[in-house]
Amino acid sequence: MSADLGASAERTRTRKAAIPGPQPGPADGSTPLEPAVLAAPAAVAHASDRGARIVAVAIALAWHVAIGLPAVLASRTQFAAPTVVLGGWILVAVTGAVAGVRLLRSAPLPPWPLAGLLLAVDAAVFAAVGERQLFAAANWVWGTLGWFFVLALWGRRIGGLLALLTTHALIALGAVLAHGPGAADLARYTMYVYGTFSLPVAVFVGSAVIVGLARDRAAAAAAMHTLAAERAAAERGRQERRDRLALVGAAAGRVLGELAAGEVDPADPEAQRRCVLAAARLRRLIAESDDVPDPLLHELRAAADLAERNGLPIDLVAIGNPPPLPVEIRRRLADPLTGLLADARGWARLTVVSGPGEVVVSLVTPDREGPDATGPPLGEHEDGPVQHLYERDGDIRWAQTRWLG
Repeated sequence: MSADLGASAERTRTRKAAIPGPQPGPADGSTPLEPAVLAAPAAVAHASDRGARIVAVAIALAWHVAIGLPAVLASRTQFAAPTVVLGGWILVAVTGAVAGVRLLRSAPLPPWPLAGLLLAVDAAVFAAVGERQLFAAANWVWGTLGWFFVLALWGRRIGGLLALLTTHALIALGAVLAHGPGAADLARYTMYVYGTFSLPVAVFVGSAVIVGLARDRAAAAAAMHTLAAERAAAERGRQERRDRLALVGAAAGRVLGELAAGEVDPADPEAQRRCVLAAARLRRLIAESDDVPDPLLHELRAAADLAERNGLPIDLVAIGNPPPLPVEIRRRLADPLTGLLADARGWARLTVVSGPGEVVVSLVTPDREGPDATGPPLGEHEDGPVQHLYERDGDIRWAQTRWLG
């Protein structure tokens, strides 16, 4: 068939004008599902990540306010430099609130300047609390600062958080060593460092793992739904083609049966017209399943090729780039003109004019008069979303099918 169509393309004078229009889509006019496959995992991952962000912001601010502030206020007279401790608490509270709001809005944060500010406050508070409050709840940087490190580096690699927590532990070790620690102080220091590391790291890593798992599961589910949808669409298309082939084959079978039984004279123009029409419909049905950039024009070329093989000089003119059209729309655009081509005598001119939201197919043939003249009734008719228009003007017959998006 491809060789026949190639030869027909050389015989048929086809002119395509390049005007802006959408690129051809799938052969059945369906919308590609790839964006949905990509959007679903992204949406699920975003929702999971937002939930984890809310948890991290809530823990950081609640710990800072509910645990750190009462302890600071209760022990403010026992600090070596109360103003520094309280001022550092206020500065971190304001910084954390701003960072939390931006994090919940998915606005970018300056991670390393923010981390540098937190480490400066860390060193200042350790120096200002004094020896008596070094391991007390009033030294709020032990339990609070790690959570603000999590906010500052959210969405980045775990190595950055480990580096900040390690620096925090070294600052604390310097403060402990400065007061001449004993074995008990070093043991408590080890426990505090473990608590400082474990919970923030667990939340940081756990949230990343949960988001990754949610994305993977959503991607797998979306891929399965897409595969099921494509399989269902393919099955529907196959069933439609079977039904169509059965219908067209039955019409062709009746003609061939009548010819074989001698009930119809092969020289009868009506019998010849029925044979040509059945062959044109079979040809168009076969072309319908071909994977080509412009299915409608391909199907019309198949019908024009058959008419030309039967000795009908035909011009095929295509203007514009048609949008993706479903199979049913292409059938309603092409079938009426295919039937008229089978009845045409003398010459024919087939024109396809396409735009982003409109496709018009028109056929001009010499008008036929007499008892063997056939054709649809004149005037405008509706066939679902496709309009049909049939007119006679002098010695020509004009037929048009039009689809408006």
